[in-house]
Amino acid sequence: MRVLSGIQPSGSLHLGNYFGAIRQFLELQEKHECFFFIASYHALTTQHDPNELRRNITEIAASYLALGLDPSRCVLFDQSDLPEHHELAWILSCLAPVGLLQRAHSFKDKTARGIEPSAGLFSYPVLMAADIVMYSADLVPVGRDQKQHVEIARDLAIRFNNEWGEILKVPEPYILPETAVVPGVDGSKMSKSYGNAIDLFEEAGPLKKKIMGIVTDPTPVEAPKDPDASTIFALYKLFATSEERAEMESRFRAGGYGYGEAKKALLEKVEGKFGPLREKRRDWLSRSSDLEDVLAQGAQRARAVAAPLMERIREAVGLRRAPRFK
Repeated sequence: MRVLSGIQPSGSLHLGNYFGAIRQFLELQEKHECFFFIASYHALTTQHDPNELRRNITEIAASYLALGLDPSRCVLFDQSDLPEHHELAWILSCLAPVGLLQRAHSFKDKTARGIEPSAGLFSYPVLMAADIVMYSADLVPVGRDQKQHVEIARDLAIRFNNEWGEILKVPEPYILPETAVVPGVDGSKMSKSYGNAIDLFEEAGPLKKKIMGIVTDPTPVEAPKDPDASTIFALYKLFATSEERAEMESRFRAGGYGYGEAKKALLEKVEGKFGPLREKRRDWLSRSSDLEDVLAQGAQRARAVAAPLMERIREAVGLRRAPRFK
């Protein structure tokens, strides 16, 4: 099966990104034909600093590679290397009912948070639909909150096929396995926008400061504690074996186990997992030409799929063949 997913280059990845999606991507690349792209066009709805955007694209690519996405097992590319995405998005936008886009949750959520409702933000789901159907994806991994975008892609693909023939594959959402909400250092859901995230590649000093600063209640060391109410334990469980989880849970309930000691155990787990990967990411960033080669090769492989489909689409809708297809 062919799998497709993208991520916006909007800053550092955090533990919630890893356990909510990236860990599953690593498993999917072992079993399926996977296309993973950096959604740089989408980032323009909120990012207008060109230097920051270029830096974020580079850093996301290096992060994906350091975490284990393997260019020999998947296609990793930058969306902006393939103008076919926007060509198809325009064609699909000519079929998209305004009412369908007005019902998009992401548009309503972002405008409710004060983001200016630009035309790009409004038509975001159409570009996402183009991203998906461009590669005839069988499965599109998303969280439940993103399922609507795949449903919009399905709707537009069906409308296109009804109008111009069975050319676009109608995709299916693949709902990522539910994981417990990854809490931030303040106990609420981890999010960059909340300022409570633990970055995957946090340097050792700042990482220690963040973890030792996790908000706890005033229960004294000698008193029993409820592990199920502890942010420390919720994060520790993500890294620990079943035996290690059981041991910490027992120590919480028995008393005589302070939050400071638990935080040190969590710090050891996080550093043990991501410390070596931090070095890999640093290595990728130091080899900019190699990183560019990976993205260029990925774009070439992606275009081998996208260009022939766009040729069929242009012919179907009545457009002349583009010179690059001759």
